[in-house]
Amino acid sequence: MTSLRFDTLCIGNAICDVFAHVEEDFLLREKLVKGAMRLIDTEEAVRLYEKMGQTTRISGGSAGNTAAGVAALGGATAYFGKVAEDELGAAYRHDMRGTGVHFETPVLVDGPPTARSMILITPDGERTMNTYLGACVELSEKDIDAQTVAASAITYMEGYLWDPPAAKAAFLKAAEIAHAHDRKVSLTLSDSFCVDRYRSEFLGLMRNGTIDLLFANEHELKALYETADLDTAIAAVREDCAVTALTLGAQGAMAISRNETIRVPAAEVTDVVDLTGAGDLFASGFLLGQARSYDFTTSAELGCLCAAEVIGHVGARPERSLKRLAEQQGFGL
Repeated sequence: MTSLRFDTLCIGNAICDVFAHVEEDFLLREKLVKGAMRLIDTEEAVRLYEKMGQTTRISGGSAGNTAAGVAALGGATAYFGKVAEDELGAAYRHDMRGTGVHFETPVLVDGPPTARSMILITPDGERTMNTYLGACVELSEKDIDAQTVAASAITYMEGYLWDPPAAKAAFLKAAEIAHAHDRKVSLTLSDSFCVDRYRSEFLGLMRNGTIDLLFANEHELKALYETADLDTAIAAVREDCAVTALTLGAQGAMAISRNETIRVPAAEVTDVVDLTGAGDLFASGFLLGQARSYDFTTSAELGCLCAAEVIGHVGARPERSLKRLAEQQGFGL
């Protein structure tokens, strides 16, 4: 048995986030669905960027944000994600390693440029994402380092990985390696539109035991079971997945297993600035808790604490030590 080296391994789309604050009218003029994520091509990426005005650039990507959050909690974490051999790619690698994350995925040479997501933040803190995937969709089975997977207590992957066929194969390879070493595998549903594209496949992964721990928000879980009733969705997921971590925004979060359901309130937030990354950072706390065998209540409370920190500022990565913050709140990390 390979010895544990990492609390978590996060696998996802390595994307540089480009933020801009806009008014509601901007979304209307551009015919954008508020709060949604859409995929765009190079031409649309250039056109939209020119209209965004002043921007802030931060390395991101859902699983990358989660990895950075685990590291900020003092956890040991690794990350698999594909960037190009270009300026954005170099910045991404620098930022990820600078947070303390183990990131050694080989860069893409002679391919599309590093991915970027243009995130439009309206005055209410909601974010609308326009994503150019570029190099990140080139992640493949050859990028899955078996030793790192085997040495990670939980391997956590994005639902977005299910879009490119090569990344889907990488996802399944990582899950197979993890289970072969008695490690756990986790999936975040990522987005309601992602759920709509792959509902039957996601349900299959849960029902056949590929996924041990599911992350979802209320909208995603309802979409998964095609119901408007949250209780119906909860009852269904209880049967399909061993553990589900469900975020409920200002109403806190739930952890659902076959034998119990716990609910915790949201952590106090003085000022909601940007909701980007709230779910990603909730996953950081919950994953670290589960990797270290904390109970569901403690894991969910730690997740809510991490989410509260990140929505208090622009950007999907913590601006202060989550470990110190957690210790101040009585968590014994």
